[in-house]
Amino acid sequence: MKKLFTSLTFALTLLICNNAFSTPKLNSYPSAVATIFLDFDGQYVESTVWNGGNSINCAPSGLNEAQITEAFNRVAEDYRPFNINITTDSTVYLAAPLNKRMRVIITTTSGWMPGVGGISYVGSFTWGDDTPAFVFSDRLGPYSPKMVGECCSHESGHTVGLSHQSKYGSDCSNPLEQYNSGEGSGETGWAPIMGNSYYRNMSNWNNGPTPYGCTSIQDNLTIIATQNGFGFRTDDFAETLDVNTYNINASNFTVNGIIGTSTDKDAFKFTLNQSASLHLTAIPFNVGANYIGANLDIRVELYNASATLITTYDPENTMSVTIDTFLTAGTYYLKIHGTGNTNIGAYGSLGAYTLNGYTGILPIHDVTLTGNTNNNKHNLNWRIISDEPIKTIEIQSSADGSNFNVLNNAAASTVNFSYQPYKSNTIYYRLKVTSVINQIVYSNIIALKTSGKADYKFNVSTFVQSNIVVNAAEDYQYMLMDMNGRIINKGKGLKGIAHIDVSNQPNGMYVIQLFANNEQKTERIIKQ
Repeated sequence: MKKLFTSLTFALTLLICNNAFSTPKLNSYPSAVATIFLDFDGQYVESTVWNGGNSINCAPSGLNEAQITEAFNRVAEDYRPFNINITTDSTVYLAAPLNKRMRVIITTTSGWMPGVGGISYVGSFTWGDDTPAFVFSDRLGPYSPKMVGECCSHESGHTVGLSHQSKYGSDCSNPLEQYNSGEGSGETGWAPIMGNSYYRNMSNWNNGPTPYGCTSIQDNLTIIATQNGFGFRTDDFAETLDVNTYNINASNFTVNGIIGTSTDKDAFKFTLNQSASLHLTAIPFNVGANYIGANLDIRVELYNASATLITTYDPENTMSVTIDTFLTAGTYYLKIHGTGNTNIGAYGSLGAYTLNGYTGILPIHDVTLTGNTNNNKHNLNWRIISDEPIKTIEIQSSADGSNFNVLNNAAASTVNFSYQPYKSNTIYYRLKVTSVINQIVYSNIIALKTSGKADYKFNVSTFVQSNIVVNAAEDYQYMLMDMNGRIINKGKGLKGIAHIDVSNQPNGMYVIQLFANNEQKTERIIKQ
């Protein structure tokens, strides 16, 4: 994965940066003095140690603006608990003290250091000579913002004093894995940043063993916060439940906070003048649906006016918390903190969150999804209980239970959907339901297995609104015509589910022809 070097003292000269493209200027904590600079736009490096003393003309990362932003956000969230700024702006880096800054060069120039995704020197953050770390984007995915972000945090983790973290068996002998790859899958699948975190959703700092022995425990948080000239951020909200607790307006509120240490708990107070339903979501910072890139697994506790615990909300299989409950008039307290799950404890469950809530009627009360497999088809059925009309129903699918994509859009009155998948694996499904007042609710997730056998080469949705859904057993070509035979769209499609946009076409009847390996199918399409 990455190569670890021991500390050396040497003189390093960094020449002027060679900007190859415009990098977005991003900062995670501008008021902090300590700085980690993610350098995506190329750099000329001269060193007596790197590359055998030969200069390195590092090309840019090859990532686009969206990929750079995602990678930055992942690293920023990893360092959120600390009093340090993650930046993509070289002027911010150069303004920081020499012994409180680190440049991480993300580059495709990797031939000089074969076989690794990145490289750095342990403890080099405080050396004061601008020794850089390197991340080789052409070897990570390639150009995967997830992998680049994980590698940036890993290599910069070495520079602030951390070793690798390993996995051992019950006999505590040699490591089972030199780089601990973690546990679990989906949203709460976990791995340590200083292990191999490329393939788990939740990655964070860990208090675990190193390659030097299963009893050689490395307390990442303490090392980072005590050995580099910066510590933890100042706590934003106190834990105490009294007259000084931060007050929120229960009728409608949004609060952004940070859980910065394993003992940090943020408290909030609200008062109901009359009995009402409380609707609340506590969402960890993330870079995508299903809390991709989140570090904080949230636990919420509800207390009464006497600071007596009423109930705890700590769902095992999701990192967020949703509360829909009825409360009588009175004063209440909420307490937010990080928690563990089936894969990992609460030690590194830290990061930013957003607390949203209001009191009143919840239009969508319940969205329940069920399904079964019959004759190679997946049959989905659902029940929606709502006081307001439903505007849209989006059927989503996923190969891993974490990253969901749109499978089909169903009419608001629809209660089922069937199709034949052409991939031999387990497919996960959920619904995204939106009411006419734009409240969004996700259903539960279900998993159905499939054989991948094709009864029919093509399945096409015949009644559509904005997209024609094509489900194909193999790659194909298509041609879409109006009823006068005029071709309005044509192209190529890949095996599986695909969508052909007809939102800019008037309502009416169309004809689609599909071709694959000398086989042809023609279907009439009605756009409503």
